Amino acid sequence: MTSQTSQHSKTGEKRKHTDRPYDIVLFGATGFVGALTAEYLAAHAPEGLRWAVAGRDTEKLARLRDRLADAHPGCAELPLVQADVADPPSLRAMAGDARVVATTVGPYLTYGQELVAACAEAGTDYLDLTGEPEFVDLMYVRHDTRARESGARLVHACGFDSVPHDLGAYFTVKQLPEGVPLRVDGFVRAGAQFSGGTFASALNQFGRGPQMLAAAKDRRRHEPRLVGRKAYAPPSAPRYASEVGAWALPLPTIDPQVVQRSARALDRYGPDFRYRHYAAVKSLPVALGAPAALAGVLAAAQLPPARRWLSARIKPGEGPSEERRAKSWFSVRFVGEGGGTRVYTEVSGGDPGYDETAKILAESALCLALDELPEVAGQVTTAVAMGDALLDRLTAAGIGFRVAAVR
Repeated sequence: MTSQTSQHSKTGEKRKHTDRPYDIVLFGATGFVGALTAEYLAAHAPEGLRWAVAGRDTEKLARLRDRLADAHPGCAELPLVQADVADPPSLRAMAGDARVVATTVGPYLTYGQELVAACAEAGTDYLDLTGEPEFVDLMYVRHDTRARESGARLVHACGFDSVPHDLGAYFTVKQLPEGVPLRVDGFVRAGAQFSGGTFASALNQFGRGPQMLAAAKDRRRHEPRLVGRKAYAPPSAPRYASEVGAWALPLPTIDPQVVQRSARALDRYGPDFRYRHYAAVKSLPVALGAPAALAGVLAAAQLPPARRWLSARIKPGEGPSEERRAKSWFSVRFVGEGGGTRVYTEVSGGDPGYDETAKILAESALCLALDELPEVAGQVTTAVAMGDALLDRLTAAGIGFRVAAVR
């Protein structure tokens, strides 16, 4: 563990807060992904786990509890917690009563800041589904120091953004030699509908280019310098990737930033680590058309009327049918090289935007609440906070992590 990670260390007893009423509180439980996460917890939470669902409308929460109890009678007495993003005292009360708070209430730049502050102050572990770089950078600058003091682990991007990519790179690195420069490329393929929340967050960020750059610059001023090692995720150009037999298009997501932060914090990534992140496209016409389509969305996002029209196409809180989700899938292939070894790995699963995202968030919350983990605090990535324990959980839950070949 590097000095950057060890400076986050706190005693386990300080962080466990076993005297609090709840091990896990799920905030935003009545939304589409929130309800899927609640259903997953109802089906998989171990006996004795003290968990609750939270939101601003207790009547909706009660109806959710009734649905859960139909399939899982033990949920009939599931506690309901009233909390509202517009009522900071209610967020502070919720954070003070929980060991872990998992939130699905986004876009997080709009609705998430007060909850991060409350968890950092209370020493409560925090999880979200954000893919918004500006939000993550702002939260680092404003709350990382207090979270390290209180023992809180602030773990952003705990869904398809960015766990398969962060843990996939971590898993790949573990197959490579130690103490040598490493190069890892990730190639994403998916057959699924984007989540409405993810789409809304992306549009919001596309329309805030200057603010996003300013937040990133401010974060760099506050982050400790990495001494004696390098970890970077440089911009890359479209190319034909013969190693996966597809056209590789750079993905403008938060994922490479998350992987880079894991590599900065953990010595296992070696003295010189580089990560690149792509969408893998088999068809040349699609590869040629995708950048133009993305440029059109970026341009439209700069205009408020166009941004509102695009937002109305896929609304947050809505999602596809169970039948459609059952046909959805994702695959992230990684190619890692270092010390004369090349390794091919793959992370794969079902519907990324909804079912698997809910599963990942729930298992991350269970991991923070129940598992023996590294002694870290502050704003940390999933690889740093949970690493092997979350890998084991997700593998047992049906998300595949496999080595395809070593050469």
